[in-house]
Amino acid sequence: MGRALAEEVALSGDIVIGTLRKQHQIADFDALVPEKTFGVFLDVTQQSQFERVLNAATLNFGPIDVLVNNAGYGLFGAIEEVSMNEARQQMETNFFGALALTQAILPLMREQKAGHIIQISSMAGFRALPGMGLYNASKFALEGFSEALALETKHLNIKVTIVEPGPFRTSWAGDSSVRSEKIIEDYSDTAGARISTIQGYSGHQPGDPSKAAKAIIKVVNSDNPPLRLPLGPVAIEAIRKKLISVEEDIDEWEKVAMDTSFDE
Repeated sequence: MGRALAEEVALSGDIVIGTLRKQHQIADFDALVPEKTFGVFLDVTQQSQFERVLNAATLNFGPIDVLVNNAGYGLFGAIEEVSMNEARQQMETNFFGALALTQAILPLMREQKAGHIIQISSMAGFRALPGMGLYNASKFALEGFSEALALETKHLNIKVTIVEPGPFRTSWAGDSSVRSEKIIEDYSDTAGARISTIQGYSGHQPGDPSKAAKAIIKVVNSDNPPLRLPLGPVAIEAIRKKLISVEEDIDEWEKVAMDTSFDE
């Protein structure tokens, strides 16, 4: 999806600086839309690299109007199956990487009193599924700080949008995903079944990354962009079901929940 977004933005006439974790990927990104797409080596878990990249970007191209935090991967495994090391690696990339890069770019956007931060979350950042608990956690965390950030920066003309895609035809559920090393048979009908389903449709997802990119561009060009942008019918349905479920729990337990104040 990041590649599709970079291409669509560049074809519309803007300059895109794409961060890549492998040196051999840079030439390919440079050739995506020549003279409009520029690849730079950057691992979002290595914060010491941020200043170099941001300084070079502003020196060569001027103010940065939009930051897209797209780096991330899916970690599959039941909660009990996932090791602490696997969990920390997931959070380092999906949460701390996005947090650190957001913090690094905020001084630039504050100075220019303008900017838009696009956080690529997931429908899994709003609704949990078995077999994806740590991925859910990383995206829930991303959404939590981004929602607060939107409130903190509104008066500075810095906008924040959380993008929540459903299943799109990318390598997210295939080569880019990681399965927990431990597998426990007792979870085969819950976490295991869900993981098999997700991995089974890799390459056949209904979502078109190019159309997702066009939707994100519309949001960036909007005078009143949304805080959240679910993408695709699967995501929209999942989020609506979650909202209904929460409302039902509140209605059923409201009396018990309300009766928790001191008797004055």
